[in-house]
Amino acid sequence: MTGGDRMNESYPVFGDMIDLLEEQKRFILRHLPRGGVAVDFTMGNGHDTSFLSRAVGEGGRVYAFDIQPEAIASTRATLAADGCPDNVTLILDSHSNAKNYIDTSIDAGMFNLGFMPGGDKSKTTMRTTTMPAVRDAVSMLASGGALTVAVYPGHAEGDAEGRELREYFSTLDRHVFCCTEIHIVNSPASPFFTVIERKKGR
Repeated sequence: MTGGDRMNESYPVFGDMIDLLEEQKRFILRHLPRGGVAVDFTMGNGHDTSFLSRAVGEGGRVYAFDIQPEAIASTRATLAADGCPDNVTLILDSHSNAKNYIDTSIDAGMFNLGFMPGGDKSKTTMRTTTMPAVRDAVSMLASGGALTVAVYPGHAEGDAEGRELREYFSTLDRHVFCCTEIHIVNSPASPFFTVIERKKGR
């Protein structure tokens, strides 16, 4: 499983023009209310978890998933260092099992695919769990909610994940969802992300 800080560590700014990590957060904040429910589907070192925790505040709830025990420890340290409220549930399990732990709709979710920064690079997200996890996340979205899914196509599995995700997103009902891909056109191996927004009232 992965972490939510790869863009910040590996690709801080693309072309000195756009910071993709910050763009993801802007989209999330447009949809995530104080007191809302959010999910970090790829915990890693916990930077997205911390962001979501502070965004929803003490009255909100954040769930975070990873299959690596070291991710849990690193995220606990990140949450403490950032002074986050006590509103986070850390789950040592695959994000493909999220529905086993969350029995409510969610206002926002974040996927940062790939590997955990500073961790074992052989442990990356895989299509076999990424695709069901993303499908479940889409089905859990509340009216007016949003997901961001960041893809790292610079390695074979990341490229395959990106292609399968793009194909899946293209099938979503445009009357219910708006799927927007943000990518660097003249740098095809650079990370990119998709925002999936569920329209209000749908």
